[in-house]
Amino acid sequence: MAVETTIPMPEPESDNDVFVNGRPIVPDNDPRASLKSAHSYMTDSTFTEDDDGTDDKFDTYGPAPEGRQDRRGLRSAQMAKKEVRLINGELILECKIPTILHSFLPRRDEREFTHMRYTAVTCDPDDFVVQGYKLRQNIGPTVRETELFICVTMYNEGEIEFTRTMHGIMRNISHFCSRTKSRTWGKDGWQKIVVCIIADGRQKVHPRTLNALAALGVYQDGIAKNVVNQKEVTAHVYEYTTQVSLDESLKFKGAEKGIVPCQMIFCLKEKNKKKLNSHRWFFNAFGRALTPNVCILLDVGTKPDSKALYYLWKAFDQDSNVAGAAGEIKADKGKGWMGLLNPLVASQNFEYKMSNILDKPLESVFGYITVLPGALSAYRYYALQNDATGHGPLSQYFKGETLHGRDADVFTANMYLAEDRILCWELVAKRGEQWVLKFVKSAYGETDVPDAVPEFISQRRRWLNGAFFAAVYSLVHFKQIWHTDHTLTRKILLHVEFIYQFISLLFTFFSLANFYLTFYFIAGSLADPVIDPFGHHIGKYIFVVLRYITVLLICLQFILSLGNRPQGAKKLFTGTMVTYSVIMAYTTFAALYIVIKQLTTHALENTDPDQPYKLGNNIFTNLIVSTISTVGLYFLMSFLYLDPWHMFTSAGQYFALLPSYICTLQVYAFCNTHDVTWGTKGDNVLHTDLGAAKAIGPGGNTVEVEMPSEQLDIDSGYDVALRNLRDRIEVAKPPVSENQLQEDYYKSVRTYMVSIWLTCNAVLAMAVSEAYPVGSHVGSNFYLTFILWAVAALAIFRAIGSSAFGIINIISAIAEGRLQAKFERIFGGGDENGRRRQGLGSGLSESGKTGVSGGSSGSAGISLSEVTSKISEKFSWMSRK
Repeated sequence: MAVETTIPMPEPESDNDVFVNGRPIVPDNDPRASLKSAHSYMTDSTFTEDDDGTDDKFDTYGPAPEGRQDRRGLRSAQMAKKEVRLINGELILECKIPTILHSFLPRRDEREFTHMRYTAVTCDPDDFVVQGYKLRQNIGPTVRETELFICVTMYNEGEIEFTRTMHGIMRNISHFCSRTKSRTWGKDGWQKIVVCIIADGRQKVHPRTLNALAALGVYQDGIAKNVVNQKEVTAHVYEYTTQVSLDESLKFKGAEKGIVPCQMIFCLKEKNKKKLNSHRWFFNAFGRALTPNVCILLDVGTKPDSKALYYLWKAFDQDSNVAGAAGEIKADKGKGWMGLLNPLVASQNFEYKMSNILDKPLESVFGYITVLPGALSAYRYYALQNDATGHGPLSQYFKGETLHGRDADVFTANMYLAEDRILCWELVAKRGEQWVLKFVKSAYGETDVPDAVPEFISQRRRWLNGAFFAAVYSLVHFKQIWHTDHTLTRKILLHVEFIYQFISLLFTFFSLANFYLTFYFIAGSLADPVIDPFGHHIGKYIFVVLRYITVLLICLQFILSLGNRPQGAKKLFTGTMVTYSVIMAYTTFAALYIVIKQLTTHALENTDPDQPYKLGNNIFTNLIVSTISTVGLYFLMSFLYLDPWHMFTSAGQYFALLPSYICTLQVYAFCNTHDVTWGTKGDNVLHTDLGAAKAIGPGGNTVEVEMPSEQLDIDSGYDVALRNLRDRIEVAKPPVSENQLQEDYYKSVRTYMVSIWLTCNAVLAMAVSEAYPVGSHVGSNFYLTFILWAVAALAIFRAIGSSAFGIINIISAIAEGRLQAKFERIFGGGDENGRRRQGLGSGLSESGKTGVSGGSSGSAGISLSEVTSKISEKFSWMSRK
């Protein structure tokens, strides 16, 4: 690759403002000079006085034109052929930005502000650096080290979703630049941040999203090419440093609103190759060119908080062993929380909240978070790298992109539906390392959640199957932990987490039977004439009807899941979810009635007023205490995290839809384990073996075709057909295609798996229901007792882990504050620059870790012992003085 990798284009003739007195300056030789400006329609000659004093008016206007009309003063782009010199056979252009954008830029002193750079990439992302491609951060005056590399992946999202995410990123970059006392950041901190937007398919990207990118100056239409020097273009890369931002209302925000410059890379992939391929462009192409310290992943539609990205980066700066960090994902509740009126949105809001209060903190304490959400997560780039043999987190992560044919067994294929879970496991279990994953609750972002049943079911199908098989994978390969450099304490903690995951996986596998048995025992208790709240055996009749409905509904769920897409059977899937909610409501009513009945009976019959209820009582212990402890922990932990509102606005919807989470979602997921695609494509290959009919002549009413022209040709074809019939020539059967064999294999494994899963759940349900028939005493039901107390125990375990997470964070904050106070007393200054002058880096002063910034090897940071050593040196220096 040559040193100068760009093609110089004509420079602007003047650096003066393109607007004078509100009117644009256009060169004389510019075709736009002949076009009238808006002021030409506002001169005095435009208006006339009616001198005759009459009121007669003549309508001089014709009818309004139909359809969309171009604005006056504009013209369509005029394309011209130019000779452009290729650099080592590659097309790289420097294009001037639009005049109106140039006019209100606060900075025009650098080429990165005045020109957009276009590169037509003709290689695979893995060969981007090898082929000599470079980014602006690698050439000329813009050579810079990249501390933070942000990836935004998108498919066909509109301009609102894009601007919501992009404006949130711009606000975060402004916050980085506002930290003037930071050793890493400061006024020019934006030069250490690069934002990469990757669109999955040129034909798939939303046109108005391209318009939004063009408004920022990153994209220009008409310069991209499909083929360069007889090589097919795989990606179109646009680079520009923008100084403006578009908010959700599509209003420009600039320096007056605190917006700072932002280095942007827009990678427009020529073909749709899925999200995993987009991440391969990010990590293996652009990541290798920039070698950043920290990489942050975002999805279009996620709106990060103004400080979310800073808190994610801070987690890596404070702890050199952190390889990945997860932010908190919040469901977008709409304006005025009106979205919670939709039960689907409300239930997902509750699910997200409790996961961020109980699950993620627990896993963070152990050091292994099962999944870092792609919507808001961060990784240390050095930790992701493969070893000398090519094995490592990234190689395993991208393995799912190339799994096709017989090598892709159904277990592995489903496991890579949640490839981010595989990446998390490979980081923690990396040989010879001691990487951990961390949850950063202060880094949060809002994202849209499915608000319709079909989209909800389709999304959860991939999540559930990927999570299930990935969990099995990590449990099977847990021995890899002993090949790491984790401390003995950490290894023990990880094994405790594996036991917890195994129990959770077991409950997930038998959740269908447990749902039925819970309904069977609690709702069936009202069939007892002694407890029947309605009398006249009505409780028994209601239970019998609901029992048959439940069984038939589960059967219908399997039929629907095996033969229908949620988009094609929306009403049926929605109907089953509504029916499950009715069953859940009746079961809840039965449980409450039994509790109230038990309490009132004890109050009336108790002879010892000092001990009206004792723990040995079966009903009180097994039903009341276990249930209240579970729900009570949800309330307690929500209040401890000062975030309890979801318990009042979304808990009811979640518990009403809980049977649908178990039955509808899990049944559909297991019945579609053969579907291992993110999306399917039809046969779009055009076969030309029959030739084509070419239109000739005006109007296209006449075509040119090839056909037999002589009678002899027609007779010969007829003779061949008769001879073949007479001789009964054997026709070879076409071989079965590879795709068909793979599909048959996947479906057969799906059949075996569903059969085993259904049989296990059916046997459990029948065995327990036979052992404890309807009408038996609920308090003496051992299995129901086991289920209720197991759920309570898991909730208590999660609450303990969540509490430990909070305590550790508080202790860390106090310790950090005390150390900072000591530094201020010892070194005579409280500012960060004073500490830096004494050679003290560490997370206390946002220094960035030694050995990882700028892509250098190593992952060690400044430890507490090193800080102590620095203090000792300071005292010894003072004594010598």
